[in-house]
Amino acid sequence: MHGELGVYIHIPFCKSKCYYCDFNSVACQAEESDYMAHLEKEIALYRGEIERMGIRTVFLGGGTPTAVSSKSIASVLKLLRDLNGDRDIEEITIEGNPATFTREKLLDYASSGVNRVSLGVQSLNDKLLKAIGRTHSAADVYSTVALIRECGIENINLDIMFGLPNQRYADVEETVLKVMELGVEHISYYSLKLEEGTRLYELEEKNMLELPDEDEERAMYHGISKLLEERGYAQYEISNYAKPGYECIHNLGYWKLRPYIGLGLSAASNTGGKRYSNTSGFEEYYRAIDAGEIPVDSESIDEIDREMEMAEYMILGLRLNEGVLYSDFYKRYGKGLDSVYGETMAEFKKRGMLELGGGRIKLTEMGRDLSNQLFAELLP
Repeated sequence: MHGELGVYIHIPFCKSKCYYCDFNSVACQAEESDYMAHLEKEIALYRGEIERMGIRTVFLGGGTPTAVSSKSIASVLKLLRDLNGDRDIEEITIEGNPATFTREKLLDYASSGVNRVSLGVQSLNDKLLKAIGRTHSAADVYSTVALIRECGIENINLDIMFGLPNQRYADVEETVLKVMELGVEHISYYSLKLEEGTRLYELEEKNMLELPDEDEERAMYHGISKLLEERGYAQYEISNYAKPGYECIHNLGYWKLRPYIGLGLSAASNTGGKRYSNTSGFEEYYRAIDAGEIPVDSESIDEIDREMEMAEYMILGLRLNEGVLYSDFYKRYGKGLDSVYGETMAEFKKRGMLELGGGRIKLTEMGRDLSNQLFAELLP
């Protein structure tokens, strides 16, 4: 028996900050002991929600979760399992950078229930890795995947990026071909986004960055998507591909608008009609938890009305290749899709961006490229 909650745990520590990263992370482990202790206290504050809804998935992200003691991770996971009672946690993912995993850590993770590992690979071109501030090499990736297998974890995702500085189609194709040879179960394939405040953003602002043009970037997306499909990795979401049965259950929870709680600095929660994020500073985080309060950033609280929730359900559902079922929408909201979005759907079908049939609505290939246009129209 499984619960319904997704639990995200943010571990903000990193060995160093990558040049494209705008996540809440710090390149220092001085806070580790205090932080992990407060994380356990925060879990206790959610006892009611966890006991009532049950946990289906856990995702440890960051930052780099492997940067902290594996014993600390094991302690956090034990607390979650204890609160979950006799319900199984279907999927527990830990992400990390290649070369930060050791045999001891992996064995600790596996014995704590971790059954999925996500590696931030980005490229198997060592020059490109250096250019974006990654600290691992291609050789580290091969050895880490082998080590994960040896320690009994049989569900591995590799994150790959395209549209990187000085990257060409042949570069990303070579990386993906090598990744598929490793036989991993899941591949996430993302385009570089230049976020304000990152080193790459600053270089671009100074015209010191050579990036693929839009046509080449789109060719990287469509060409590699086709290659992945041909080799048995079915695309199930705009940026995600999996062998049959290995779709990421945790992320599917986000896209299907299931409830989730976020633990740790800046982590987001959505537990039915209310969305909020935790505070981003250590001191404020500790102070709230020591006072027995969930460490919410008050400015982040967003009460979601029915109209907005319907729009988000559509936007997130359309990211999935299966799209949105008319019957699911009616079951959830008591309204027909046509009665709410009929005019918008007809317009974007006419533009070639939506496909309607078989009781569902989904994006076409053109629709995936131009999805933000449609999503903007769906918002109230």
